[in-house]
Amino acid sequence: MNQLGMPVSDDTILRHLKRMALQIDDEPPARIIGIDDWSWRKSWRYGTIIVDLERRKVMDILEDRSVASVAQWLKRHPSIEVVSRDRCGLYAQAAREGAPQASQVADRFHLFQNLRLAIEEQMSLSGRATGRALLPDEDIETDHDDRALHEEAPGMRLRNQLRRTHRQSRKEVFETVHALSKEGLTCSEIARRTGYGRRSIAKWLTFETPPDRRRGALQPTSPLYFEAFLTQCWKDGNRRGRHLFHDIKHRGYTGSFSNLERLLATWRRAERPESDKDKDKDDAAPARVGVVDSTYDNAPVRDPHTGHWISPVVAAALCIKPRGALTVNQERKVDALKQGSDTFATLRSLSMRFRGIFHSRNSARLEDWIDDAIHSGLVFLARFARVLRRDIDAVCNAIDLPWSNGQAEGQINRLKTIKRAMYGRAGAELLRARMMPIQLSDLHTK
Repeated sequence: MNQLGMPVSDDTILRHLKRMALQIDDEPPARIIGIDDWSWRKSWRYGTIIVDLERRKVMDILEDRSVASVAQWLKRHPSIEVVSRDRCGLYAQAAREGAPQASQVADRFHLFQNLRLAIEEQMSLSGRATGRALLPDEDIETDHDDRALHEEAPGMRLRNQLRRTHRQSRKEVFETVHALSKEGLTCSEIARRTGYGRRSIAKWLTFETPPDRRRGALQPTSPLYFEAFLTQCWKDGNRRGRHLFHDIKHRGYTGSFSNLERLLATWRRAERPESDKDKDKDDAAPARVGVVDSTYDNAPVRDPHTGHWISPVVAAALCIKPRGALTVNQERKVDALKQGSDTFATLRSLSMRFRGIFHSRNSARLEDWIDDAIHSGLVFLARFARVLRRDIDAVCNAIDLPWSNGQAEGQINRLKTIKRAMYGRAGAELLRARMMPIQLSDLHTK
C-alpha cells in the first residue's frame, strides 16, 4: 500500500471490503435467481452460489451445499418467483421447502448433457473398444465393492451386460493388434491403421493374453472394509442395519447407509429358503412394454474416412448435433451410423425431436416425446425419459421460459479464478466479499 501512496494497512482494506459485502442493497428485491454449486475441494466439499439473473450479479455465497441452508436463504427472500437450477434433486427440494410459490426451471444445458450420456450408454452396448486392461471375469459378475453379491439385481443386469460387451471388444482389439504384428507391421503402422495409441499397442504386444486390471485396495468408504466385524455381528444376532451402521461409523466407516444396506441385503437373500425365492420369481412384475420386446442392430460402425471404429462418445456427441452444425466429415459419420445401426437411427430421430421441442418453445409436445422414448425399446433412453417425467414441471418451464443457469456458470468461473488466486491466504468471508458487487455509493470520490 505504501508503494501506491495509500496511508492505510492491508488489514484495514480487507476489513472495509468485508463490511461493504454485509451491507443491504437498496435495489428492489430479486425475482428470478439461479442456484448452482461450486467446489471448495472437488469431490470433497461444495458450496452454493446464488445469482440474480435479471441484474446479472451475485446475490450470495453459501459455504455448504445442503437443503437446510438453501431453503433458509429462500425463506428470507419471499419475493423469489423463478428458481433456475441444474438437475440436482437437492436444490429442487430446497426450492420446494423455502420458496413453494416459485416456479422451478431445469437448466437446458444439463438436460442435453443427460440426454447425451444416455445415448452414450445405449451405444456402449455394442462395445467400447479401447486399449485398457480387461476386467477379470469374477469382477464382471460382481462389483469390487459388492463382490458378495452373487444374484444379479435388476439394476446390475445392464451394467454387467455392458461389462461383458466391453470385455469382448477389448479381446477383439488385442487379437487384431497381434494379427497385424505377425504380418510384420511396426507399432506406428498398427496405430495408424487401428486408431489406438502407439504406446498402448507396444504394451499389448508384450502380453500373450489380454492383461487383467489390478483390483484396488478396499477403502473405508466400502462396508467390505469392515467385513470381518460385520460378519461377527451377523453371527451374534445383531442384524439391524442402523445398529451396524452406527457401530462401523465409530470404527471409521465413511460410506453411506444405503451402501451398507446393499451388502446386508445379499446376506439376507442368501439365508432365505429356496421356496421363497421361487415364489418371488413367480410374483415378479412383468417387464416394461418396449424395453425387452424390441431389439435393435447395435453393431459398431466404422468411420468411412479413416476406417476406425466410431466410439460411443463420438456417436453420442454427433447424435444430438443438428445437421446444419455438422462438418463434412461429421456428416459422413452420421450417415454411416444411420445406415449401419438401427439403434443410432432411432436415437437420432428422437434427439432431433427433443431439440425441436426446445426450439419451438412448445412444452405441450414433451409428453408425447416421453411416451415414445419409454416405448422405444432403448433402455437407457427410456430411463432418461422416466426421470424427465418425475421433474416434468421444471422441464416444461425450461422450454417455455427464457431463463437458464448460464449466468451462474459464468460466475462460478469467476469464483474459481478468485479462489485460486487467494488460495491458502483467506477464507469464506473474504471470498464472499470479493464476489459480491461493490456499492458505488460507498466509494470515496473527489
